[in-house]
Amino acid sequence: MQMIRELSRLTGVSVRALQYYDKIGLLPPTAYTASGYRLYDEAALERLQQILLFRELQFPLQEIKRILDSPDFDRDKAVEQQITLLTLQKERLEGLISFAREILKKGECAMDFSAFSTEKQNAYAAQAKAQWGHTDAFQEFEAKTKNHTQEQTRELSRSFMALFGELGAMKELPPDAQEVQRQVKRLQSFITQHFYTCTDQIFRQLGQAYAAGGEMTENIDHMGGPGTAAFAAQAIAIFLEEPSRHS
Repeated sequence: MQMIRELSRLTGVSVRALQYYDKIGLLPPTAYTASGYRLYDEAALERLQQILLFRELQFPLQEIKRILDSPDFDRDKAVEQQITLLTLQKERLEGLISFAREILKKGECAMDFSAFSTEKQNAYAAQAKAQWGHTDAFQEFEAKTKNHTQEQTRELSRSFMALFGELGAMKELPPDAQEVQRQVKRLQSFITQHFYTCTDQIFRQLGQAYAAGGEMTENIDHMGGPGTAAFAAQAIAIFLEEPSRHS
């Protein structure tokens, strides 16, 4: 067992922060001494590690609490997601370093701000949060699919991925082509009909997540061929920029 000051020295988290984590129910102590001092066991230390990883990825404290307290919380799954997010963060920092070095080398300001983008990180983070079931969309998905048989679930997945297969066959066309945009509309409509209400905001996040790397990108590219996920993301972005295409 660790007393709160020992835990603070071990982890670098201030005593005040640990006291606050206790106050909001994020990291309650395992027990108390006879004098009322907080004590933390190995399970509490493991929970604190998860808290610190999620904090490093800019997750709000209340969101972290909901994730860790979820009955379907899977530590290994969470760590895999954290690794992906940290890798995206690392890639962004490396891009910023290269950008800064280029400015130093040329001695002038390059009018390119793409290195500052957090789009991939934000998209993947939104996807990761949704998987823990704390969004209206996920709860709607649960309600729509809770009575599905395994065969119905597999058939729905096949039908959904088939849309990406059809989209992949259009990669030679520009992403703003009418055929491509009609397919994007079918994709959004399919999600709304079978999974959850796919608002433009959700669709935008999904489009970014499709091209953010990881299992989702791999599955889409496997179905439609290499580059399909990136093509889908670009086509979705164009679709959402032109409301007239929605009709």
